Amino acid sequence: MINTIPGALFLIENQHTNKECFRSTHKTTTFSELKENSLKAADGLLSLGIKSNDRVALLSKDRIENYELFFACAIAHAVLTPINWRLQPEEIAYIIEDCTAKIVFIEKDLFPAIVDVMNKLSQIEKIIVIGDKSNTLISTENYLHYEEWSQAVQTPSHNIQPFYEKEGAEQITRNYTTTDAVVQMYTSGTTGRPKGVVLAHYTFFDLLNTMKTEGDNWMGLNSHDSLLLSLPIFHIGGLWWAIQGFLAGAESCLMAFFNAPEAIKIIEQHTITKVALVPAMIQFILSEPNATPDKLRSVNGVLYGASPITPELLTKAKNLFNASFFQIYGMTETGNMAVCLRPEDHNLPHHPYISAAGRALPGVSIKVLDPTGNPLPPGKTGEIVIHSPSRMLGYWHNPEATDETLRDGWVYTGDAGYLDQDGYLYVCDRIKDMIIYAGENIYPAEIESVLADHPAVKECAIIGKPDNRWGEIVTAFIVLNDNTALKKRDVVTFLSGKIADFKIPKAIEYIDQLPRNASGKILKKNLRARYWQDKERQVN
Repeated sequence: MINTIPGALFLIENQHTNKECFRSTHKTTTFSELKENSLKAADGLLSLGIKSNDRVALLSKDRIENYELFFACAIAHAVLTPINWRLQPEEIAYIIEDCTAKIVFIEKDLFPAIVDVMNKLSQIEKIIVIGDKSNTLISTENYLHYEEWSQAVQTPSHNIQPFYEKEGAEQITRNYTTTDAVVQMYTSGTTGRPKGVVLAHYTFFDLLNTMKTEGDNWMGLNSHDSLLLSLPIFHIGGLWWAIQGFLAGAESCLMAFFNAPEAIKIIEQHTITKVALVPAMIQFILSEPNATPDKLRSVNGVLYGASPITPELLTKAKNLFNASFFQIYGMTETGNMAVCLRPEDHNLPHHPYISAAGRALPGVSIKVLDPTGNPLPPGKTGEIVIHSPSRMLGYWHNPEATDETLRDGWVYTGDAGYLDQDGYLYVCDRIKDMIIYAGENIYPAEIESVLADHPAVKECAIIGKPDNRWGEIVTAFIVLNDNTALKKRDVVTFLSGKIADFKIPKAIEYIDQLPRNASGKILKKNLRARYWQDKERQVN
């Protein structure tokens, strides 16, 4: 059974050699071409001095080269670190420095995002630019061009040569261990700094292998499927979905970034059968005038997650897509999905489980604990903890945070919920203060630490306010210093360039003082109360 990325690259290519694997607006590649290009890129990494467990940073909208690099890093025993290209330069620079990347791959169109912080990237040895060389202001004397760099290998190095020979390839794939780190994903941090979640090869194999062993075919992904890749590679959901399609021998159509009209066009033109979306994406598709059941008739499976969905939105989606719906719940730390609400539980409008996140997948265990760590009975709300075969190895260079989140193999999610008598999990609230905006996880501490530096701000607090379009919007409560004034546009101007645009508050309220308890802790539940009091769940 396949359990490493290099092993999968060789064996899946052997089964689907000349079949199309990835398709994008830039190019199309077969399984054989993907393997060949990944091997050349792996050799290129080794020629630049990449060593085992080195981090390789990637700043790019979704394109085929990103997946060539994912496989290349795995072959070279390196760890790919994809970065959210929507972040501000300072945030990008922090991640590159934190992961100690020596090499950064950056899409040409995103190059301006990093130019101004180049002097802060002390350990970078090489920048490789992805994209068309024409009409670029980037000096080829200072930077390598991806296409030229990856195709420069004429004779494979000793480390890569066996991959070109079938017998040798089968031998060399045994040199990889399923517990080796393969990708590092950054999540927003509760303390104001993002943390690098280190994931191993097994994240992409063990859960699905366990399910197959138990006869659970889940979505039934197979080589006849065509997948829409509309989730970004820098989110575990996007990378995980792409690799599952690859392992099934399916063809996948990449979107550089999600755009509802383009998604509809791709689905119709390429007869897409399976899609993975966040609820905000579903809403955007529904709002398009040309979104009709006829145009989307090829879709037979819709996977959604990252934030809950309202019954109203789900009803509209089911009327549009004549497909089976699967909701998943999990997090980067659990290696993506751990819980699933199956199609049979989506029978609207009055199905008893429609407000549940789902039940644990085969191989996954769930407990709900009280504040002292004792398991709670069905119906009692506490912290959700998950034991999954896909869980993270830990946080990069952060043993304290690792020990807090990962205990005896259990991931402490920070979400509050309960299990019912039938094993269905209901997510009610967040023990953490995390805000989910259009599927993006945002932590208030990160915004508060920046906003507090404004000279007019005495203190501030950030919460998520429910919003029908985005799920939740970032809302700031600000206490001003005496004899000062601050308009909303001043707040936006001050934060612009310091944090990503999607983290900037969409709503601002000025108050005389923040509510606190006897020990001085800000009572965010009081700030949230009037917005959430009519909601069944405290996540939207």
